[in-house]
Amino acid sequence: MHDRRLVTRSKRGNRDALRRIYEKHRDKLLMVAIALSHDVGVAEDALHDVFVAFTENLARFELTGSLKAYLATCVANRVRDLMRRRRLARAEPESACSAGSDRDEPSRLVACNEELQQVSAALAQLPSEQREVIVLRLYGQLRFRAIVQDAGVSVNTVKGQHRYGIGNLRSMLNGEV
Repeated sequence: MHDRRLVTRSKRGNRDALRRIYEKHRDKLLMVAIALSHDVGVAEDALHDVFVAFTENLARFELTGSLKAYLATCVANRVRDLMRRRRLARAEPESACSAGSDRDEPSRLVACNEELQQVSAALAQLPSEQREVIVLRLYGQLRFRAIVQDAGVSVNTVKGQHRYGIGNLRSMLNGEV
């Protein structure tokens, strides 16, 4: 169901619509939070906090753009707040590959986990601006315009951060750094 209809139904008290919003966006938002925090616990806390706040403020909420972009921005902000408050040491996230089905071959899951850990470690080494743009673009599937609204910089700056960040990731993953 379309996000606008789900929000409207949720505002009218339909709990099923609110549950559907959560289920529709949960996995992508969790991936964004894990990629930014490198800590599954912080990621889950951020996701929980965002949906609790979203539910509490639903009566005043007006959807003006993409709900996915709005929620991804909220999650990114919440992760930043939690990281600032807890001053967490960077750690590799638990496998996000566990979202795959139980029917997957164990060797494929192991390979996925190893690749995820390599990418996660490389992401952790990027400057925070580059890391956030890449995570919001790739994991959050946000357009550059949506990222700009949160970042408060020009589209060209965000595109440059993305381009340099991807180049840096390629270098790190290819062992050039």
